[in-house]
Amino acid sequence: MVYHSKLAKKAAQKPKFISTKVFDGFSTVFRQHKAITTHCQYLHGYGVSFKLWFEGDLDERNWVWDFGGMKRAKGTIGGKSPKDWFDYMFDHTVIIAQDDPFKDAFLKMGEVGAAQVRIVDHVGAERFAEFIYKKVNKFIKKETEGRVEIIKVEFREHGKNTAIYVPGSN
Repeated sequence: MVYHSKLAKKAAQKPKFISTKVFDGFSTVFRQHKAITTHCQYLHGYGVSFKLWFEGDLDERNWVWDFGGMKRAKGTIGGKSPKDWFDYMFDHTVIIAQDDPFKDAFLKMGEVGAAQVRIVDHVGAERFAEFIYKKVNKFIKKETEGRVEIIKVEFREHGKNTAIYVPGSN
């Protein structure tokens, strides 16, 4: 179809609905071992939160996403309910990068019960936003049979530091 103006093209597009949900109350410790010129190379913790943007068609209740849907979901993330997965990953945990030179020492702390250690490919607010997107978007698409997807994730270390991940078009 050929449109003769941007306004005509926009008018012909199907409307988009977006809703957001904030997940908070998580205490997480991590370190960025490659940040050798800053204090971020040391273990440090935050009361983290994250915000998800859901985009899709409305369901029969006129909702993009059921905000309580994480509790009532049929599917899982990493074998856990979404709420349990968020708690498992971010609540009172120590998150360490796969290539951290002290990874084995941190794992030992987990083995003896001194810490709940989680190993991920990368650490940092930007990478946590991407990590959450990749895990949760797959779940959301399956849970809604493709009707809804995550279009943006914001990860907050605290009120002053935030990072946003927006997936590319590839």
